[in-house]
Order: sequence, then structure tokens, then C-alpha cells
Amino acid sequence: MNVSARFATDDDLELITGLYSELEAEMIPLHPMWPKADGLVLPVDASLAGLIERDDVVVVVGEIDDVGFGFMMGFMESLLPHVQEQIGAIRFVFTHLEAREVGVGEAMLSKVLTEFRARGVVRFDAHVLPGHRLVKNFFESGGFSARSIVMHHDDERIR
Repeated sequence: MNVSARFATDDDLELITGLYSELEAEMIPLHPMWPKADGLVLPVDASLAGLIERDDVVVVVGEIDDVGFGFMMGFMESLLPHVQEQIGAIRFVFTHLEAREVGVGEAMLSKVLTEFRARGVVRFDAHVLPGHRLVKNFFESGGFSARSIVMHHDDERIR
């Protein structure tokens, strides 16, 4: 079994759009606000096409034996203006259930971090929903630790 990661191209749009749909389905039970606040702008395929082309976004596909089973997307984001430094923020990560715990996520993370480092980025964030223990554990095993937790209140849930 050959596990690897490569940069996404326009040829991967159908694959990544399908994986994104699975990611969204996994996120909604954890937090119904996810597609409204943390997901992609609709239509998803158009958003993905634009993101793959952007210089400040790194999109990779994780593969097993040259078949795509996952994707990861990181954004170069500015810290406060007086800091004049960028951070590599991983905002999306998904691996098919049957391809988890075999190294696909690790291959994607390595590819994304290597690319960010090549661009001079030395600080990294990974956005994880509360309760998504597997993803939290995945990033912690890669040396990440929490630096911020976003609290949310929804008046509609009180009615």
C-alpha cells in the first residue's frame, strides 16, 4: 500500500467536491452552525475551483495507491498588521472513513506544512470543532495544541 499526498489540480474538483460533501455531513451533527460559518461559499464546486488557483491557499489530495481518499486545505493568513507575519491555517481536512489511521492524514499534513514552510511560514493553526476528538487527537499528535476556543450562542436554539 502506497500512501501519499499531492497538490490538487482542477482535475480533482469532482473528487474534492464529493469529499467536501462528506465532510459537511460529518460536521453538521457536531455543530449545525458549521456550514453557515465555517464551510465554503456556495456553490461549493465554484469555491473549490477558485481556491485551488489561489496563491495563498494550499490544497492537497491524500491518496492510497494513486486513488484519492482525502483532502486538506490550508490558508496563508495575516496576523495583526503590526506583527507583519503570516500563519498557515488548516481549515479543512477530511479522509474517507475506511482510509483513516493508515497515514493519509499524516501525508497530507506533511505536504501542507512543507509547502507553508517553503513560503516562510513558521506558525500554524488547525481549526477543529469541539467534540471532534479524532481530529483533535490527529493534530495534537502532529505537535499542535489549542491556543483559542471560539464560543457560540444561538438564540434560535432557545425557542
